[in-house]
Amino acid sequence: MIKKYTLLLIATFGLTLAVNAQSYPYKIAKLKYRGGGDWYANPTSLPNLIKFVNKELGTNIDPQEAVVDVASPELFRYPFVHMTGHGNVVFSREDAENLRNYLTSGGFLHIDDNYGMDPFIRTEIKKVFPDANWVELPFNHPIYQQKFKFSSGLPKIHEHDGKPAQGFGIFHNGKLVVFYTYECDLGNGWEDEEVHNDPKEVRLKALQMGANMLQYVFLN
Repeated sequence: MIKKYTLLLIATFGLTLAVNAQSYPYKIAKLKYRGGGDWYANPTSLPNLIKFVNKELGTNIDPQEAVVDVASPELFRYPFVHMTGHGNVVFSREDAENLRNYLTSGGFLHIDDNYGMDPFIRTEIKKVFPDANWVELPFNHPIYQQKFKFSSGLPKIHEHDGKPAQGFGIFHNGKLVVFYTYECDLGNGWEDEEVHNDPKEVRLKALQMGANMLQYVFLN
């Protein structure tokens, strides 16, 4: 089963190299999950991030995000999947197996706690990787050192509980496959300016950090 999924990822990513640039060879997705949490939060965030990344990095990502269910085989079509929300998350056994196969086959999951997700996602990720522990990424990790340099780690976008922003990772065979941005709220920083009225410099830092993540996923 895992070999089958790996081949699908290789075929999908490899195909992008042969597609004409005007047909948007890359597409990223938002993860749909169960449990009652608002997986659909921040509707303007990914489109804004994609626009910024295409401009700043010269990428050609489809301007429209996809929505993909955690249990769907369509998950394997997206090299980068973003997950957000404020509340409960529940992964069934099938959800966890599909997500694990995706991540161990070359996929990447960014989880952004939109305030309130933390106690749930930590439990549910244990279903995906029972033997893995969250590792706080050092500030010299490559994800902070792409085009935009973040020598102090994640930018703090919203206060939440007033704790410092932290970036945690899950690694598989030495490779970062899950990046969890906690007490940070990058997704809110990517939203349209009038949604949260964040200062331009704060929104810029959020977008730059998002660009670093995508550059890391596509080039590492």
